[in-house]
Formats: sequence, C-alpha cells, structure tokens
Amino acid sequence: MDAADLDPSVWMKQGLLLLSRNTALRDLLEKAPVSRSVVTRFVAGDSTERAVEVVSELVASGRLATIDFLGEDTLDPAQATYTRDAYLTLLSALSDGGLTQGGQVEVSLKLSALGQALGADGEKMALDHAREICQAAANADTTVTLDMEDHTTTDSTLGILRELRQDWPWVGAVLQSYLYRTEQDCRDLAHEGSRVRLCKGTYKEPESVAYQDKAEVDKSFVRCLKVLMAGDGYPMVASHDPRLVEIAGVLAAANGRAPGSYEYQMLLGIRPDEQKRLAAQGERMRVYVPYGDEWYGYLMRRMAERPANLLFFLRSLATRG
Repeated sequence: MDAADLDPSVWMKQGLLLLSRNTALRDLLEKAPVSRSVVTRFVAGDSTERAVEVVSELVASGRLATIDFLGEDTLDPAQATYTRDAYLTLLSALSDGGLTQGGQVEVSLKLSALGQALGADGEKMALDHAREICQAAANADTTVTLDMEDHTTTDSTLGILRELRQDWPWVGAVLQSYLYRTEQDCRDLAHEGSRVRLCKGTYKEPESVAYQDKAEVDKSFVRCLKVLMAGDGYPMVASHDPRLVEIAGVLAAANGRAPGSYEYQMLLGIRPDEQKRLAAQGERMRVYVPYGDEWYGYLMRRMAERPANLLFFLRSLATRG
C-alpha cells in the first residue's frame, strides 16, 4: 500500500471530490439558508449586481478580479445559451461601471457550461458561445480566460483556445500542474502574448494521467512555473501556498521580470490579507470571483483543495445553526 493511501487528508480530499457530484447532498445544502449564508465568503452572491459590487470593492482595495458565472457539465442547450447570456449581461454591467479599464476585471469561462459536452455538436456550440463572449469582452476593453476542467476535456479546451486566439490572441489558458502533460503544455504556450494561469488542479483524476501525491504536484508546479517565467508569455500564478508564492517571486526576479509582466491569483475568501499584502507591494493580484446559484460543486472542490476551508464551513454551520 502506498503511503499516500494511509494519509487521512488524501481520503478526505477524495471523498469531498466525490461529494462534489452528489446531487442529493447538493439539493439539501443549496436549499439550506444557513449554508447559503456561509457560502457568501467564497461566492459573490446570486446576481450580476452583487458580483459587480464585490469586484468594485476588490478594485478599490488595489486588487484585480476575474469573474466566473458558476455552472458546469451542462447537458441542456438552453442552459448553455443562458450561461452565454449571463456573461454578456455581466460584461455590459462591468463596462458601464468602468471596471474593465486597464484590465482591472475580466471573466473566466468553463466551456462545459457553454455546451462542450453536448454530443457531436458540443464543441461547436461552446466555441460559438465563447466567440460571442470574447467579442463582448473586446468591446468592453477586457479579456477572457478559459478555465480548465477534468482531463477528458483538456485537448478539446486547448483546441477551442487555439480557435479563439486567431481573433483574440489575449484569450487566457489555464493549465493544471497535477497532470503529467502540463510541463509540455507550458512549453507550447509560453510564447509572446500568451496569458497562462497555472494552478494545481482540483478534480479527481486517475493515476494514469495525474500525480496523486501532493509533494509531486508541488514539484510539477515549480517545474511548470520555471518554464512560464522563462518564456515570453504572461504567467498567472494561481496558488495560496506561501512557498509557491515566494518561489514565483524568486523566479520572476531571476528572469528579469518587472512587476506587471506576471500576476498572482487567489480565490475569493481565501487568504485575503495575503492578497492585500501583495497588492500593496505593487504586485498584480487578481481575485477569482465566482457568482450564481450553482455554487455546490465549486465549494466542494475548494474544501477538498484546502482542509482549512472545510473547518471554516463546518464551524460556521455549527455557530449559525
């Protein structure tokens, strides 16, 4: 038996990732007023208006933002269209509020929420919806980043990225260090004008495609980060790990990168003091801001990613119940 199999934290993470797809528990928690009140630390409410309010506060504090309209694995064409329309409304509201100037606020898309999994025509539907969102982002003078999901969608997502970049070269990519393939993907994408967010990854993946040990995932993150920092693109360092944040700064300096030629990214509600510290030091610090009703799967993956988030959630339920 591997040592990782005996680690309770590994069991907990795997269990939470399985629960992220448990529809019965999702329905129970989504209807519970107590849990919804706790979720507001990590999710910027249900509405466009509330999301705009939250990012306005972040911008006022010197931070940047990327907004995700929650939802994934859509198997209904009408829902995919609804998600597209939500982004169009959001981008219009951000532009009207003056929040897109200078790249202050952009949006992040999950292609599975735009129809990617809808059979033979799914990729075309997701691409068409993403095109409309990218054009709206261009009109608003901001950018779009394509979130990465589980490994079965990686090739499809990178293919759609290539299509979109023909018209909008600034479309950002996300790569996950727990996949064996990612170091090579970083080399392929570390070119001039290429925006790449590097994260560890939060989906439950098989050993055939992904590192299972946290230390190996971290080592891969550093290897990938070295490639991106040495390249000609724009690295986006998505981590809350103090060691990896420090390493990113060292690598940026070693490669002669000035502030503004890369950025840090963290999730709404996680290490806000560190976010403010980095911003106060003159670093570009972007906060990932999710909003909408479909928060359950997102929240479960956040708790699996960091045990302290689970403890916070359970403690809050106990004290508010």
